[in-house]
Amino acid sequence: MKKVFGVIGLGRFGFHVAKTLAEGGAEVIAIDKDERKVKRVAEFVTRAFVADALSEEALEEAGIFNADTVILSIGENVEASILVAVLLITRNVKDIIAKAVNPLHGEVLRRLGVTRVVFPEKEMAIRVAKSLLITGMIEEVPFASGFSLYEIEAPDRITGKTLRELDLRNRYGVNVLAIKRGGKVIANPSADDVVEKGDVLLVLASEKSIQMITG
Repeated sequence: MKKVFGVIGLGRFGFHVAKTLAEGGAEVIAIDKDERKVKRVAEFVTRAFVADALSEEALEEAGIFNADTVILSIGENVEASILVAVLLITRNVKDIIAKAVNPLHGEVLRRLGVTRVVFPEKEMAIRVAKSLLITGMIEEVPFASGFSLYEIEAPDRITGKTLRELDLRNRYGVNVLAIKRGGKVIANPSADDVVEKGDVLLVLASEKSIQMITG
């Protein structure tokens, strides 16, 4: 059975969340009071409604309360965001991801019982800054406290050597999980695999460790 997502608010963040979920095969119910935004997303999602999210009746008719996860993306209107969050929680929506515009807004949403609060602009700013600090970084996915999964271009200083020779785990605390070479992926590479120029590495490491091998 497909997982059902509800997306409330179809600004830039909400639109891309709804579109990406739908393209990934999920069932998506999208709502916004702006007809133009609804028309823009309608071709991608399962159902799209022009409706006021503050109306419990409108959310009921759209099927939002039956969604497995609801993404609340009306962060710019803090009052409306909080009121809709209360409505969702009151109607026993178990998994709510809410966009917040500032720490206070986020703290209020957390105290209400929202499952997860996101700060899109802050998170994007941090990602851009890290990409500038870490040479060759393509992507970062936080994994656990102090550690992330990094996708990086292999630095010249480590190419032409086997993973055994590099000994990245013992020397830097960097674990190489996969090597992407052109259209080929070497998953769980062996100690005898050579890192070649142009390779893209998927590694698990701390930010300090990754900067040591890329700097």
